[in-house]
Amino acid sequence: MARSNRREAGRRRLAMRLPHMRTLIMAARDPLQLELFEAYQMAVEARDTLRGRPSNSKLVREYDETCFEIEQHVIRAMQEPSYTQRTN
Repeated sequence: MARSNRREAGRRRLAMRLPHMRTLIMAARDPLQLELFEAYQMAVEARDTLRGRPSNSKLVREYDETCFEIEQHVIRAMQEPSYTQRTN
């Protein structure tokens, strides 16, 4: 998947996971935000690839944790005053 496609897929996935942040996520243009969206999509893809294999359950948990951590980064980044001022 191309980088821009990953970013947009990650954006949409995060908007679904974080409905209270949906408007801000969909409006985000900051390069840091776009990188977080891409990283999220990559982590989800890796986790889903491993998910069907019983021997990889520990790795799946690690990717679940990574996804959760990225979600928390997105929430914090969207709540930063400097970010909301740039998008208004």
